[in-house]
Amino acid sequence: MAEGKDQTGASWEDLPLPDEYPEPHTEEKVVLKAEAEEDVSAPAAEKSAKDQPTKGSPNLLQMLKAAESRWTPQGQDRNREESETGELVAEARKTDMQIQFTEQKQEFNKRPAKTARRSLSRSISQSSTDSYSSVCSDSSEDESSPRDKSQKTSKGLSDFCIKNIKQAYFGRREIEIAEQEMPALMVLRKRAGGEKPLAGAKVLGCTHITAQTAVLIETLSVLGAQCRWAACNIFSTQNAVAAALAEQGIPVFAWRGESEDDFWWCIDRCVSADTWQPNMILDDGGDLTHWIYKKHLSLFKKLKGIVEESVTGIYRLYQLSKAGRLCVPAMNVNDSVTKQKFDNLYCCKESILDGLKRTTDVMFGGKQAVVCGYGEVGKGCCAALKALGAVVYVTEVDPICALQACMDGFRVIKLSEVVRQVDIVITCTGNKNVVGREHLDRMKNGCIVCNMGHSSTEIELASLRTAELRWERVRPQVDHVIWPDGRRIILLAEGRLLNLSCSTVPSLVLSITATTQAMALIELYSAPEGRYKQDVYLLPKKMDEFVAGLHLPMFDAHLTELTDEQAKYLGISKHGPFKSNYYRY
Repeated sequence: MAEGKDQTGASWEDLPLPDEYPEPHTEEKVVLKAEAEEDVSAPAAEKSAKDQPTKGSPNLLQMLKAAESRWTPQGQDRNREESETGELVAEARKTDMQIQFTEQKQEFNKRPAKTARRSLSRSISQSSTDSYSSVCSDSSEDESSPRDKSQKTSKGLSDFCIKNIKQAYFGRREIEIAEQEMPALMVLRKRAGGEKPLAGAKVLGCTHITAQTAVLIETLSVLGAQCRWAACNIFSTQNAVAAALAEQGIPVFAWRGESEDDFWWCIDRCVSADTWQPNMILDDGGDLTHWIYKKHLSLFKKLKGIVEESVTGIYRLYQLSKAGRLCVPAMNVNDSVTKQKFDNLYCCKESILDGLKRTTDVMFGGKQAVVCGYGEVGKGCCAALKALGAVVYVTEVDPICALQACMDGFRVIKLSEVVRQVDIVITCTGNKNVVGREHLDRMKNGCIVCNMGHSSTEIELASLRTAELRWERVRPQVDHVIWPDGRRIILLAEGRLLNLSCSTVPSLVLSITATTQAMALIELYSAPEGRYKQDVYLLPKKMDEFVAGLHLPMFDAHLTELTDEQAKYLGISKHGPFKSNYYRY
């Protein structure tokens, strides 16, 4: 296409201009003397232009002529020949345009006064979080610590510490929505609610406090247990849900955005060893178990059982068992099939993308990402990133997991080999200092760093809190860590669990894990004396299959039944368990 022509072949100079142009909307029009003098001769100009094929406002025509004079050599020559008077008139017109623009700007600034004011930075920040307002339900107007406030429920109860009890109504709506996607717990309430298998149980819990966890806590109450709860993560608590639980009469000590001091204070208040003696623990991360073991050893020895669902917490329990200091039986829910294959794999497969999108609005296609660890969580993260077109690398210490990654099409490397070129770094090992300062110093500008493992120790954050580095909060749970040379990394959730800190997770998957936890509590609490010794146990295979079976009706799935002959051939019961304990799913 020739320069200066449109698609029809006509020159831009030949295109007809509209007859009229709307005037800018201003409260008061300011007219300079120079423009007023020009308007006097405007009728004559219009009369002489009647026979012209086009008409336009004088200002626009003058602007077009001025533009032509800048673009063409002839115009540039004419510009050199302009008289001093012409330059003054042009300057006056320019001033007139600036004054009109200022008036338009003032008018624009007046309009938002009729609606709720919201700063640009808040608009940008909220764009990625409005869809989960309940997760970020903090009141921006109330910055005081809940520890300094005295609150009571509608029934006069005050044994709790949350952000705002007035949010209970909204939290109840969130819980009701979650119940629709958690069928197994609802079935468990109906089947076992009358029997009260947890009657007399006093369950002390330290997990994420979300709508899905609230369904579990209320299910335990229906089954006969008394519960007290604290949060295992300072960023994952849904304040409205915590308020709904407190209004229901369940002591909750948690709010979103706790400090480290608040975190341990909440756990200590939750334990309340002087007035309430727990006999069961449901833990996620091992912090509650560690606190009771260190601070209340006599209470620890009286427990009937511990249920733990995280890699980090299980490591701690096995260390206690190996040292001969584990005084109570413990159930390893993390390594149960229903937890590993559904929560760790399928949940992370969906929620990793959700968390990254909401916090950074990143485009995954063509990006280079490294996932540290190829366990079930790592497998889910890698599959999700690969599906959206990212180039994915894997780091591993286990040769079996490394071989799996290779067979799945991922290149297994050391982090130091690709840290300079990758756009996203995700840790999911359950270990500590997986990403050290030596890696952080070499990352490219704008690299996103986040953690999908439970513990916040996988990224060496202590090395980033130095005088030479500057931290800048740009969104909720999004920090820029800036080096002296201006290079920066984007750190999400301060190295804590990304999906529950920055987004939400599918209720259905959490239903599977929560039902597994409930079954483990029932098993440990109701087991006859001597069945479980002071050690760490896996959930019985029969219970894994029972939990899975409770969720099949939601998919309208129909199981095939073995005949007596087939069951005899396989040497198993026709009602299960169908796999041996050593079977790898």
